[in-house]
Amino acid sequence: MKRTAPPSSPTLDPTVGPPFGPMLDPTLDLWIFGYGSLMWDPGFVYVETQPGMIFGFHRCLCVRSTIYRGTPDRPGLVLGLDRGGSCSGRAFRIAAEHVNATLVYLTEREQVTKVYCPHFVKIKLADGHTVTGYTFVVRREHEQYARLGPDEQARLTAQGVGKQGAALDYLINTVEHLNALGIKKTELHRVLKMARAMQAT
Repeated sequence: MKRTAPPSSPTLDPTVGPPFGPMLDPTLDLWIFGYGSLMWDPGFVYVETQPGMIFGFHRCLCVRSTIYRGTPDRPGLVLGLDRGGSCSGRAFRIAAEHVNATLVYLTEREQVTKVYCPHFVKIKLADGHTVTGYTFVVRREHEQYARLGPDEQARLTAQGVGKQGAALDYLINTVEHLNALGIKKTELHRVLKMARAMQAT
């Protein structure tokens, strides 16, 4: 791995930025774990990507979207990492010289309403290695956090449209990338089928 120091870049807001400390060495490459839109639209430069799995958190539609995939009056629903279980996704390795700028970008992208908490996790990569990675876990105390049944998940997914498009398209992309990872029977597949049926009526 490269061990050059990254160039100067904008200062991170410590209330929403990464938990800097002994686990984040600015001279080393950094792994990012994506479980939703980052899987198909990372928006940052990376030098390597692999399927990966984390433990202790699971992917679920538990965040009401009022900006990107919905509005305050007609919220959509997007993914969060919630406590318990495991989650398969995609891991991206960021070269050391791009780490700080990448974290600034991710903070601006993911922390508009501060519904997520930056978190370090252990990622088991497809090649058998385990690495420390950076991701975003949902804040259960946040007003956008919602644990809903499949029917309500489907309803919000079917109705939500925001600055980045439809919540249904977001879920379609997620399911397609899960299929590509060999994950073809999940609650998300069921909710997608229900949401499509709602839009068709």
